[in-house]
Amino acid sequence: GPWAIAQEERPRRHGHGVHLLRVLILLWSLPGIPQTRDDNWGETTTAVTGTSEHSLSQEDIVRITKDLEDSVGLDCRRYFTLTLAVVLGLLVFLTPLAFLALPHLLWPDKLLVCGTACEGLFISVAFKLLILLLAVWALFFRAPRAGLPRVFVFRALLAVLVLLFVVSYWLFYGVRILDSQDENYQGIVQYAVSLVDALLFIHYLAIVLLELRQLQPAFSVCVTRSTDGETRHYNLGQLSIQRAALAIIENYYRDFSVHNPALLTASKSRAAKHLAGLKVYNVDGEFPATPATGPGNNAATGVAHSQSRAMIAAAARRRDTSHNELYYEEAEHERRVRKRKARLVVAVEEAFTHIKRMQEEEQKKAPGDVMDPREAAQAIFPSMARSLQKYLRTTRQQHCHSMESIQQHLAFCITNNMTPKAFLESYLTPGPTLQYGRERWLARQWTLVSEASVTSGLKEGAIFLLKCIDFSLVVTAKRIPYIQLSEEFIDPKSHKFVLRLQSETSV
Repeated sequence: GPWAIAQEERPRRHGHGVHLLRVLILLWSLPGIPQTRDDNWGETTTAVTGTSEHSLSQEDIVRITKDLEDSVGLDCRRYFTLTLAVVLGLLVFLTPLAFLALPHLLWPDKLLVCGTACEGLFISVAFKLLILLLAVWALFFRAPRAGLPRVFVFRALLAVLVLLFVVSYWLFYGVRILDSQDENYQGIVQYAVSLVDALLFIHYLAIVLLELRQLQPAFSVCVTRSTDGETRHYNLGQLSIQRAALAIIENYYRDFSVHNPALLTASKSRAAKHLAGLKVYNVDGEFPATPATGPGNNAATGVAHSQSRAMIAAAARRRDTSHNELYYEEAEHERRVRKRKARLVVAVEEAFTHIKRMQEEEQKKAPGDVMDPREAAQAIFPSMARSLQKYLRTTRQQHCHSMESIQQHLAFCITNNMTPKAFLESYLTPGPTLQYGRERWLARQWTLVSEASVTSGLKEGAIFLLKCIDFSLVVTAKRIPYIQLSEEFIDPKSHKFVLRLQSETSV
C-alpha cells in the first residue's frame, strides 16, 4: 500500500539529499560566492536539518565557471613561472661544476697536474657558489605577494640576460676547450671562476633594479575610494603601474577603514525619499492655447496655470526645508547611537566584573577545576549579546562581526587580562580592513583599469582605477617637485646685547 511505497522512496530521497549536500558544500567552498550568515545571533538560534532545497540561476553558474577558469589559469601561470625559475637556477649553478668535471670525464690522461694555485681556486669557486646560492634564495625565492596581470619587466630582462650569458659561456667552452681538449686544467678552473664572478655581478645588478631603484620617492599618489570619498596620499618610487597598484592595495588594507555598504544604502534611501516628494510641471506645454478657445476656456486655462505655479512654489518650499529634516534625522541617529553605546558599555563592564569574581573564586579551587578562557567567554557572552547586537545594528556594522568572531575576541581579551575598554575598541571605532575576516579582503576581487600599459612606469598625471566588487579606488599620480634649498648665514655676534643699569634706579 502507500506505506510500502513510502518505505521504498525513503532511501532514494535520502540518497538525493546526501548528493545535494555534497554539491552545496562544494559550492560553499568556491571563491567568489558570498557566504551568508545570521545577523540575528543576539536574538535567534538556528538548527540544521537533514534536508534542504537550493537553486542556482544561470548567472551564478556562469560566475562559478569563470572563477574556476581564473583560478586554474592563475595556478598554471604561477607553476609555469616557478618551473622556469627552477630550471634556470639549476642551469646556472650546475654550469661551473660541469666546466670543472667534464675534462676529468672526457680526457683525464691529457690533463696537466693541478698545482697549489689551482687547488686554491677550487675553494674560491665553492665559497662563491655558496654565497650566490644564498643571495639568489633571499632575493628571488620568496612567497609571492600577489598575481600581477603582466610579467615583471626587469625580472624578465634579468632572466634573459642570465640565459644569454650562460649560453655564451657554454658556446665558448665547447669551441675552445671541448673540441681542442685543452690540457691546461688551471686555465679551465680560472674560466669557471670568471663565470661565477660574472654571475655575482649580475646578482648585484638585480638588487639595484629590483630593490634599490624604487626606494627613493618620485611620485605622490592620491587614492580616493569612489563610494564614500575617503582619501589617502602615498609616496612611491620609480614603479610600473601594476606594481604601484600592488603597493596601493597593500596600503589600502592597512590605512583605509573597512568599507561599509550599509551606510551608503541609508544615504541613498534618504535621497530617494527626498526626490520622490518633488514634482515638476511644464506650465507652458501642459495647457496649449488654440484659436478655437473662447473667453470661458481662457479663464479656465488661467486658473490651471495659477494652480500649477502654486504647486511648484509649494514643492520649492518643501525642498528648502529638506535640510532641516536631514539635520533632525542625523541628530536623532546620533542620540540613538549614544544611547546604545552607553548600554553596551555598562553591560560589558558588568560582564568583566563578573569575570573577575569568577577568577577570584577559581583561585581557591583545585587546578583541574579552573575554567578555560573560551568557556568563560561563552558564559558571559549572553549578558552582553543583546546590547552589542543593538549597537551594531544602529551603527550598521552587524555584517562585519559574527557571533563566533566576537566570542573569539572576548576569549582573547580574557586570556591577556585586557580591560572592557580594550574589548569595545574594535566595535566602537571602525578599524582597517585586515582587522576583519578574510572574506572581507579576498585577493581575486581586484581589477586594474588603465589607459596606459600596466608595464609602463608612473608618469605625471597618470590615472588608473582599482575596481573591486562594491567600489573602486581612483588613483592619480603627481611627480614630487624639485626642491631647491638655500643657506642663510647668521653672524653669532648678532645675538649679543648689552644691559645698561642706571645708578639712580631705586632698589
